[in-house]
Parts: sequence; C-alpha cells; structure tokens
Amino acid sequence: MKNINLVILFFLLALNPPFAISKTALQRLYQMPKASLYITGDSKHQLNENKPRIPASTLKVLTALLSLKTWEPDHRFKTDFYRNAQQQLIIKGYGDPYITSEELDRMISQLKQQGLKKITDLKMDSSYFIDKIRIDGRSQTNNPYDAPLSALSLNFNTLSIHRNKKGIYSGEPQTPLTPLMRTFAKRLPYGRHRVNLKKQPYATRYFAEVFIKKLKQQGIDVKGKILIGKVKKNEPIFYQHLNSKTLSETIAAMLKYSNNFIANQLFLMLGAELHGAPATIKKSQQAYSEKVKQLLGWNKTFYEGAGLSRNNYLTAKELVQVLQQFAPYRPLMKSQNAHIFAKTGTLTGVSSYAGYLYKNEQWQAFALLINQSVNGNFRKQIALELLN
Repeated sequence: MKNINLVILFFLLALNPPFAISKTALQRLYQMPKASLYITGDSKHQLNENKPRIPASTLKVLTALLSLKTWEPDHRFKTDFYRNAQQQLIIKGYGDPYITSEELDRMISQLKQQGLKKITDLKMDSSYFIDKIRIDGRSQTNNPYDAPLSALSLNFNTLSIHRNKKGIYSGEPQTPLTPLMRTFAKRLPYGRHRVNLKKQPYATRYFAEVFIKKLKQQGIDVKGKILIGKVKKNEPIFYQHLNSKTLSETIAAMLKYSNNFIANQLFLMLGAELHGAPATIKKSQQAYSEKVKQLLGWNKTFYEGAGLSRNNYLTAKELVQVLQQFAPYRPLMKSQNAHIFAKTGTLTGVSSYAGYLYKNEQWQAFALLINQSVNGNFRKQIALELLN
C-alpha cells in the first residue's frame, strides 16, 4: 500500500510540480513565430535572420548612417538671412531639424553683429520643402512624435504650454508666449502640455512669431508684419547661420530620444540634397534607395526615415549589416549599460532592439525584430542574456 501511495504521489507531482522552472527570455523568443535574431560571431543565436520584419524605430540607425555618409559628422546645417532695400528681413530655411529657442538667440546676436538694427516686415521662405508632406505612418495626434515637417522649424515643431485658471503661459522660459501658442492653448485643458503644431503653415508662423519677440528682446526695432514668400533670385545673403549643433550631435539626440521629427527631416533633406529642391517624399524615397544600394548593395524601397511606416521591412541580418557600417559611430547610441549600446523600436505589435554587445573582448552587432506583442522589457532581457 505504501508503494502504491508513493507512485500516486510521484504521478501527481509530475502533473503539478510544486514549482515550475521558468524559461529564459531566449527560450521564450525561440518559440515565437514572428521573431528574428542575429548576432555577429555567434552562430548559436540565430533565428529567422533572413525573414523580413517591420523594424520600427531601429530604422533610424539606417537614416543616421545615410546622413553621416552624405554630409560628414561635423557638418552644420544652414539658415540664410536676406535684407532688401525695403528693410525687410527674409529667412530661408533648408530643413535644419535642430533649431531651438536658444539657437534663435544665437542667430539674432550674429545679425546684430552684422549691423541689423531695425526691420519692417519679416518674410519667411519655406519653399525648400513642398507644402503638403504626408509621411506614411504619421498620426494626427497632439503628441510631439507626430510633429509636422517643414523647411523652417522651431523646437521640433512642438509647443510647450502651461494653462491654468489665471491664464496661459509658455511652458519654458527660453520661449516667449506668442499668439499662435495662445490659440493652441485654448483647446487644451488646464495643466502643462507639449503638443505638436499639426500643419506646416503653423510651423512657419510659430518660427516667425518667436523670432519677432526675440528680435525685440534684443533691442531690434520691428515695425512690419509676417509675410510668406520666396527670396528673389540673385538676392545677396546678409548673413548665413550655421547651427551650433553638428550632425553627430543631432543624430545622437535623434537616437537617444527616438525623435521622429529629426529622422524624417533628414530623410527629406537627403532627397533635396541628391535630387534638388523642393524636397518631396518621392525624391527622398529615391535618394534613400540609391544610398542604400551604394552602401549596402540592396534593392529596397523605404517609405520614410523614422520607422513609422509599416511598409518598411528589414531582416535581422540586414540590420546587422547597417550596424557593422555604423560601428565607428557607436557612441552616438544610447547605452543600456557599459556593455550594451542599442536602439529600441516600438509600434503596436512591434518590438525591436538593435545595437552592440561587448562580448568576448569585442563589440558584436546584434538585431532583434519581433512583430508580435511582447512585454516592453523583454528585448532588454534578451540583450542581457546574449551578453552573459
């Protein structure tokens, strides 16, 4: 009887163990039907490495690589200023994605040094981009990551607003409150908000309104109005401003904060650089494909440069090819720890992670592409297990 009871006990324990041995993240990954993994120098950890997947924001690494190969790491994007006989000040933008309120202060200080004391009208020339640019995958939300693209942009085409019962205020001391900010604020509930400007015309006007306020703050007399138009041919440049941020610094910010605005500004500027202004989606897609063919040997179309589109596809092995060429710029990436530098990518039902692991006394490139729902921390667990 005792032996029979022991047999029954063992049988029950087999069916219902008192504790379950949990699977590692890698073991769970290998059971996922829509996951891919590839790491250099590690033939053991490969999974569907040639299967095309949606890369989400890991595509920004490719955009960064193409930009660095087009303009060089220390390149600084320009904004041109003209002054005509009517004492109008004309600003022509070329898509510089990193013009902030602080950068406007630098521009105006330099204009004063060039002798600018007063202006009539402020004329804005944003013709370097076409007016209506539709980015595949971009939503119409208030969120900063859905900001519109424009040849003249300020603060990543977002507004920082504070609204309470007493009134409406700028949410940041370096940016004065403007009429357009008041208009946006009236649609918002009480509280602090960071919202995007929705449309390209708003972006141009916001730049102009803040610029005029800052001109006055620095003692420059302004008596005209804001106009929209193009610079006349052969008009001599009064001052050309080069951004205080280099391309490397701009890309580091894009990768660290996964800034869709910077990525797709670079995407559009690449098209205009290689195929002439004005920038269009078609030109940029063509230029992007040409640079990809030149650097990586692929025949692929990419619909935009931030990873918003679900029509962009890469394999894990292709993404590692990108990382191998991006290796000299690895420090521009965000670090998970001292031994992992990587870029995340997230869309609904898409989770990706790509970068470098310091393993076996060398940096090894890896790419993880998951096109099914997983916990947000899962990809970083995979990286740690690959490292260890």
